[in-house]
Amino acid sequence: MSDQPTGPVRRVLTTRRGGRSAAPYDSFNLAAGGGDDPVAVQANQIRLAATVGLGPDRLVWMDQVHGDHVVVVDGPQRRPIAATDALVTAARHLVLVVRVADCVPVLYADQRAGIAAVAHAGRPGARAGIATKVVEEMLRLGSRVEDIDVLLGPAICGACYEVPADMQADLEAHLPGSACTTSAGTAGLDLRAGLTAALRSAGVGVVVADPRCTREDPDLYSYRRDKVTGRFGGLAWIA
Repeated sequence: MSDQPTGPVRRVLTTRRGGRSAAPYDSFNLAAGGGDDPVAVQANQIRLAATVGLGPDRLVWMDQVHGDHVVVVDGPQRRPIAATDALVTAARHLVLVVRVADCVPVLYADQRAGIAAVAHAGRPGARAGIATKVVEEMLRLGSRVEDIDVLLGPAICGACYEVPADMQADLEAHLPGSACTTSAGTAGLDLRAGLTAALRSAGVGVVVADPRCTREDPDLYSYRRDKVTGRFGGLAWIA
């Protein structure tokens, strides 16, 4: 891989504003299959593509299953990639999309090598090590770990993410640094803290966390808050 990047890696996080979906999915819901009008979801996805200056066929979607499967893509996909929670590419103008509503959207950039990636890190995927498995795949494509820059997008915060004590202990054993106490004084999980610790231990050069909490911020979708809701997106691509 050349030391000259193929193009700048760009990353974008959407909100729930500016789309076609009606309540309770209002309004920029990017996920079909959850009860929303498919026509509205398609309109939102087309608008998303136009906003980043590319055609809808250049957006790559995943059928996310809370797993740890990572797929390398080098061209457009006719349909969402099945049973996958992370995508990596070195191809230009191919927009990788992750959809979330409390889980952590993880957006990766290697500006030197020209490699982009996204991951869907809910509790099961974070437990299985999906964040560092993406790093391993980027290294295979030519990244140097110190050149990788990771943005952890909005997600439910530790103060709001209450879980049973045994679940907290289990995740802490697999993802150290994730255990916390909620605002109610109960057992909680801070996925972004655990992911940050894991990525830094792996040698990643930069890890930054967006401080917004999905449950607290009405501009973001939250399953914990609303139950029936849409999904916002995290995008990464090489321009």
